[in-house]
Amino acid sequence: MIRSPLGRLTPLLLCLALPITASATDYRVLQDQSSLGFTATFQGAPFQGSFAQWHAAIRFDPAHLAGSKFDVTVDTTSANTGDADRDGALPGADFFNATKYPQARYVATEFVQAGTHAIARGNLTLRGESHPLNLTVTYSPQPDGTALMDVSGTLKRLDYGVGGGEYADTSVIGNDVTVTAHLVLAPK
Repeated sequence: MIRSPLGRLTPLLLCLALPITASATDYRVLQDQSSLGFTATFQGAPFQGSFAQWHAAIRFDPAHLAGSKFDVTVDTTSANTGDADRDGALPGADFFNATKYPQARYVATEFVQAGTHAIARGNLTLRGESHPLNLTVTYSPQPDGTALMDVSGTLKRLDYGVGGGEYADTSVIGNDVTVTAHLVLAPK
C-alpha cells in the first residue's frame, strides 16, 4: 500500500484554511479615573455637566472592530452642572423626567474605521425615545496594560423631548448637546 504524503497534511491544511477570528478585549472601566459628561448652551454660553453614576460594558479591538461593543447605562438623576437651579431642574419632568425614566442607555450596533479613529454607530434611548447616535472613538493602549478611550458625539436634545414645552426655544437652550467620555480601561 502506497501512502500519499498529502494524506497526513490534509488536517493541517484544513486548519490553516479556516478563518482566524480574533476576539476583542473585554474591559472594566476604572470609574475613579474616568468621566462621562456633556456640553450644552444656555443663552449662547456653553456649560458643562457630568454624570456621577453610570456603567459601561466595553469590548474593543481597533484591529477587529466587528467584535467590539458598547453598552452604557446612565443614571440621569446623577447629572451635575455646578449650577443649583439647573441641577434642580434637570431631573424634572421638563428635562430628563427621571422619576419616569431614571436611566438613559446607549448600545452600539456597529463599529467602522474612520482614519485614525473608529465610529461607534448605535442607538441612544433617553426619556423613552430611541434615536441613532454616532460616537467618535479614539483608543490608546498604554504601556501598563490599560487603555485610554475618548468618545464624543452630538445629539439633538429635542429629539428626546429634553427641555420641551417652554424650554423648546433653541435660542435660549441650544438643541445640540455634545456627549463626551474619557475612559481609563483595564482588561478583565
